[in-house]
Amino acid sequence: MAREGKFLSRLASLRRLAGYRSPYDYQPNGRGGRIGMKPQDANRSLLTLCALPPVGDKRVDWSLLAREATRPDGLRRLYEGRVIEQSPAAADARSVLGEALMRIGEAEERVEAEMSAAIASDARLVTVLDDDYPSNLRFIPNLPPFLFIKGDAPGLRDLRSVCVVGTRQPTAGGLRLARQVAERLATEGVTVVSGLARGIDTEAHRATLEGDGRTIAVIGNGITRTYPPENEALADEIASRGAVVSSFWPTAPPTRWSFPVRNVVMSGIAQGTVVIEASGKSGAKMQARLALEHDKQVFLVKSLVTDQEWARRYVKERGAVEVDDVEQVISRLADPQRVLAKAEQRRRLSQMALELV
Repeated sequence: MAREGKFLSRLASLRRLAGYRSPYDYQPNGRGGRIGMKPQDANRSLLTLCALPPVGDKRVDWSLLAREATRPDGLRRLYEGRVIEQSPAAADARSVLGEALMRIGEAEERVEAEMSAAIASDARLVTVLDDDYPSNLRFIPNLPPFLFIKGDAPGLRDLRSVCVVGTRQPTAGGLRLARQVAERLATEGVTVVSGLARGIDTEAHRATLEGDGRTIAVIGNGITRTYPPENEALADEIASRGAVVSSFWPTAPPTRWSFPVRNVVMSGIAQGTVVIEASGKSGAKMQARLALEHDKQVFLVKSLVTDQEWARRYVKERGAVEVDDVEQVISRLADPQRVLAKAEQRRRLSQMALELV
C-alpha cells in the first residue's frame, strides 16, 4: 500500500505539471465535500475512460471499467488511477491506467467525434450509470459499459426476453423452426432478441415483426452502420418498432472480434437463448456457451441435439435443456419482478463487499 501511495503521489505531480484536469476537479461545495456530477457528465466521463489510448499493447478492459464505475465513488477512483477490484484485468489496468490518463485529451476528442456521429444517426446513449441500463445485462460479469440504441430502448417489457439464434446458412427446416419459435414467443409477449445476421437471425426478426411482436437486434458494429448491408431496411423497421443495440463506438466497422463481443451482449440482455441450427464451430454455439457461463438458460431444439454432438454434450454435461416445443421455453422464464429483485440484491451485495475492502 505504501508503494501504491508513493506512485499515486508521483502520478498526481506529473499530471499537475502536464495540466491534466479530471472531471472531478471541482470547487468545494462549502460542506466539506465536492459538487457532484450531472448524470450526462458522468456518462461522458465513463466514455472518456473507455476511449483512453493503449499503453504499448495493453488497454484498460471495458468490462472492468463498467464494474468499477458502478461501485460507490468508482469514477473518481478511476480518474485517480485507482482500481479496487482484485483480478487479472484489474492488475493490467493498474499497470497502464495512470499513464493512459496522461493522454486524456485524445480520449476526449474521440468521445466528441463519436457522440456527434451518434446524434447525427438519431441514436441514444445508455451507460451502466443509468437506471434504464437493461437489468438482465447487469447480471453478467463482462457487461458492456455503454450501449448506443436506435428505437425504443430496452426496458421493463424486455425482462421477459429470449435470444433466437442459429447458423447464417440454415436449411429450409431451420428457417421454418426459427419462424415458429419467434412467432410463438411474440404471441406470448416475450421480446425476441437476435443478431441481425443472415439466416436464422434474420428470420427470427422478420417473424416477430410480422406477428406484431417486439424484437431487439444486437449488432456487431457501430450504430451508424448496418451489417450485412442487405438488412438495412430490416434494421430500420426494427428500430421503428423495437430497438437496435450496439456496444461499440458508433462509427466502428464489423470485425472478426466484434461478433464474439456482440454475442456476450446478446446473451446478457435476455433471460435465455434458443439455438435452432448450429455447427460445432458456429457463433451460435459460442452464444450457447456464453449463456451458460452467464448462468442464463440455454434451450437446444430437439433436431439440433439429434444432429450435433456438441449439443448432446451441452445437454448431458453443461445444463442446457433440450426442447421440442416453445411452451417449454416460455414456462421457464422468470417473472419480471423476480428479475428486478435479483438485480437489486446483486447491487446490494456488491456494495456490501466494497464496504469490507
